[in-house]
Amino acid sequence: MPPVINFDSLPDPLKLPDNLYLGEVSGIAVNSKGMSSSCPRGNSTGPAYAAAAAQLLEFGPDGKFLREIGHNLYAWSFAHMVKVDRHDKSGSPTRARTWSSSSRPRDGSPWCSGGKQEASDEETGPLKHPKPPLAAEPGRFRQVTDIAFDAADNTYISDGYINSRIAKVDKNGNWLKSWGEPGNGPGQFKTPHAIAVDAKGNVYVADRGNHRIQVFDGEGNFQRQIVIDVPVPQMPSRRSAPSRAKP
Repeated sequence: MPPVINFDSLPDPLKLPDNLYLGEVSGIAVNSKGMSSSCPRGNSTGPAYAAAAAQLLEFGPDGKFLREIGHNLYAWSFAHMVKVDRHDKSGSPTRARTWSSSSRPRDGSPWCSGGKQEASDEETGPLKHPKPPLAAEPGRFRQVTDIAFDAADNTYISDGYINSRIAKVDKNGNWLKSWGEPGNGPGQFKTPHAIAVDAKGNVYVADRGNHRIQVFDGEGNFQRQIVIDVPVPQMPSRRSAPSRAKP
C-alpha cells in the first residue's frame, strides 16, 4: 500500500482580485520565498483567446495576488506548466521560456529556447501532426510540455506532442543533446508530458501515452521504468447517463 500523505485543507488559498479568474490551471510552482506562480488558461488577456489564452500569475506566501507576469506577451499561448529553479527563475513551456527574478522575459538571450513562427514566415500556421511524425531537429521544438533543472543548471525539456523526445541545454542555453523517439520501447515515448530531476541527477519522464514513468541518467541513458498498471476509468456518456425523474 502506498504511504498516507497527511495534509490540511485550506479553502480558497489564492486570493484573486475582482474580475480575475483562474480558469484552467495547467501548472503551479513555489519559489524559495514561499511565493507561488500559477499558469492558467482561458482568459482573454492578450493575442490568444478562448482556451488557448495563457497567463502567469504571481501570489505572495499568504496567497494574496501580486501581479500578472508577461501580460500581452507575444506567443503567450497554450502555456503548459511552470517551474522554478534553484535561483528562483521560473520557466514555462510551450516556448521553453525562462524568466529572470525581475520577471522580464529575456528574448534573444540564452533564457529563451525555441520560438513561435513569425507572421511573415512562408509556412506560418498550426503545427502539423503527420503520421509517421516528422523527424526531430536539433534546436527546434514542437509543442513542448514541461521543463526541469539539475544541480548544474542544465535544463531538460520534454518536447512532447510531436517530437516525443527529451532535449538538454546547458545553463547558457547551448544545445547539448536530445534522446528519444516515438514508440513504446525503453527510451521511446508517446507524448512525454512531464519531467523532473532528483538530487542525484536522475531524470524522470512521465510517458503519458505509454502509461509509465521512465528514469534516465543526465546523459539520457535508460535506467528503469515505473509502469502505471491501473485501468483508466471510463466516463459514462451523456446518452447512458440516467435521466432525472420529473417532479
